[in-house]
Amino acid sequence: MADDDFAMETRVIHGGQQPDPRTGAVVPPIYQVSTFKQDGVGGLRGGYEYSRSANPTRDALEASLASLEGGVRGLAFASGLAAEDTLLRAVCKPGDHVVIPGDAYGGTYRLFAQVLERWGLQWTAVAQQDLAEVRRAVRDNTTVVWCETPTNPLLNTADIAALGGIARDADARLVVDNTFASPYLQQPLALGADVVVHSTTKYLGGHSDVIGGALVTNDAQLAETLAFHHNAMGGVAGAFDSWLVLRGIKTLAVRMDRHCDNAERVVAMLREHETVIDVRYPDTDEVARKQMTRYGGMVAFRVRGGEQHALDVCARTRIFTLAESLGGVESLIEHPGRMTHASVAGSALEVPGDLVRLSVGIENADDLIADLRAALA
Repeated sequence: MADDDFAMETRVIHGGQQPDPRTGAVVPPIYQVSTFKQDGVGGLRGGYEYSRSANPTRDALEASLASLEGGVRGLAFASGLAAEDTLLRAVCKPGDHVVIPGDAYGGTYRLFAQVLERWGLQWTAVAQQDLAEVRRAVRDNTTVVWCETPTNPLLNTADIAALGGIARDADARLVVDNTFASPYLQQPLALGADVVVHSTTKYLGGHSDVIGGALVTNDAQLAETLAFHHNAMGGVAGAFDSWLVLRGIKTLAVRMDRHCDNAERVVAMLREHETVIDVRYPDTDEVARKQMTRYGGMVAFRVRGGEQHALDVCARTRIFTLAESLGGVESLIEHPGRMTHASVAGSALEVPGDLVRLSVGIENADDLIADLRAALA
C-alpha cells in the first residue's frame, strides 16, 4: 500500500520513514555529516555528495512531510522564514505582486515590508475572509496569493478552495501557511493550494526544542524549481534538527487531539468569563467547519481594562509560560502587540493592545483553566 492509502494516524508514524536498509534501525539515523565519499569522480552512493544538497536524515523528513500533506515533494528548511524567503524568490521576480492576509504573522509581514519590498516585490494586505476584497487586490502582475488560515494571532479563517480559484483565474499560485492547523487538521493541497508552508518549529516538532520550516507542493515542475533554490540559497535543515522534527511528527496525531480537547475547554471558560470581551477560536466559523476536522490549540482573547490588564494577565499565570512561539506540549501565553507582532506596530496590520494569545498545551485541562481564572481575576 502507498502511504496515502493509510490513515493520518498511521502516516505520522510510518510515512516516508522506512527502517534503515543497512542496519534495520526502526528510526532513521542521524547522518551528522557534511560530505560523503565518492566511488570515483561522480560516483555517488545513493546520490549523496554534500549535506547542503542532500542528507539521508533530511530526506526522511521531507518524505514524511510530503506524505502528510499529500504532496509530490517536501523540502525541509532551517526555519519557517527561510522556507518563505526561498519560495518567494523562487516563484517571484522584482516587479511582481503578492496578496497577503490583512492580519498576517508579524515575521511574514516583516519579510515582505522590510526585506522583499527592497528587492522589488510589491504586496497588498487584505482581509482574506472577504473574497471580493481579495479579487479587487489582484493585479495583472500578481503571481502569488499568500494565505494563513487560521491566522496568527486573530484566528481568522480563509476559504482555501475559493482562494485557489481566484489565484488560478489570475494565473497566480496559492500558498497556504498551514502552521496553526497542521496537516492533521487541514489539507490545503487537496483543497486547491499549490504550496503549503510550515514552521516545523511549532506543531510538527511539538516539543519547543527545534527551529525548522518546510515547503510541500503537489506540482512536480514547481518542486524541481523549489529544490534548486533550496540548495542554491542554502537555508536547509540540518540532520539533527531534521531528526527532532521527525521524532515530533510521530506523536502529532495524539498531541493534536489533546491540544484540541484542552483548547475547547479553555474557550468554553473564557466565553463565560466576565473580564473577557472577545474570544477568537475557529469553532464557530462556517469556513473552518468546512475545511478543518477540528480547530487546534491556539486561542486568542481580548480583556476588559485595556492593554495593561492584558499585560497583567500574561504576568500572572503559573502554568502558562510567558514566551513566544507555539505548538509545543507546554502551554504558552503572550502579548502579541509587544511580542510576536511588534513588527506590525503602527501599520494597518497592528493588533489590539488588549489581545492575549494562548498556545494551549497538553497538560491537565482543569489545571490550565484554574491558572487562567486566577490570572484573569
